[in-house]
Amino acid sequence: MSADGETGHDMKHQDIALLLAEAADGVQIGTAPAQALLRGGRRRRARRRAVATAAALVVVGVTGALAAGGLPGGDGGRVAPAATQSPTASPTLFQPHGRTTLATGTDGGKEWRVTIDVWPAPVDAQEAQAMMDAMAEYGETPTAVRTAAELVGRSAYFVHRGTEENGVGWEHLTLSSMTTRDDHMAGKDIDAFAVPLDPGSLGPDRLVIGHVAKTARQVTCTWEDGTTSVVRKAPADTETATDDPAIRPAEGSPYNWFVCLAPQGTEYRSAEVTG
Repeated sequence: MSADGETGHDMKHQDIALLLAEAADGVQIGTAPAQALLRGGRRRRARRRAVATAAALVVVGVTGALAAGGLPGGDGGRVAPAATQSPTASPTLFQPHGRTTLATGTDGGKEWRVTIDVWPAPVDAQEAQAMMDAMAEYGETPTAVRTAAELVGRSAYFVHRGTEENGVGWEHLTLSSMTTRDDHMAGKDIDAFAVPLDPGSLGPDRLVIGHVAKTARQVTCTWEDGTTSVVRKAPADTETATDDPAIRPAEGSPYNWFVCLAPQGTEYRSAEVTG
């Protein structure tokens, strides 16, 4: 008989021996039936667990091979260990949406600018405290709240102004407030604030900063000498230079914003939505 034939013959005997062993294993002379059933159940569960584990290993192996070698850029079936895969970076929550420049210009040879920071609304007291701490690092502290918990569900904004003569940092905090999801403006609603252009000056109140409904297309500022300045809404699809007065959005704010500057020698009288 050939070597292959002998091997086949031995395998048949081994198979029969295994079957007989399993059959004999199920018959325990002198053992209570309940105990035999329990042992048989444990053996069957052990076999099922072994089969399940082997199947899971096969699935993982196949999946890894497909991920590494079955897609473009695969590396011949080699799979990098999970520990070497870099986690996706999550954005920093406690920072403003982004500083928006509302207006810039030159007055008497001095450059000036007005900017706004808008902070998102925290969802709980813990987040509110963390946001208060982050605001402090920006030098922005909401004055209308006594505890951090009062920030929950409320967005805060901080408007800064300054001239180059103010030195390092330029901008100084000019006004701040908070809004909620329900805050909105409509039609000709307007809030305007007049201050000296230079934060270190006591007057006159030439610089006007205000906000209006997002539908407002035009604001007219009237000065004490009877002259006026008109500010129109910046086109949504074009870049408008900040040294051109315009009504602009600020990310995170429910309002649009505008800035007017009175000519030298006069100051603010009124502002209204005229379009």
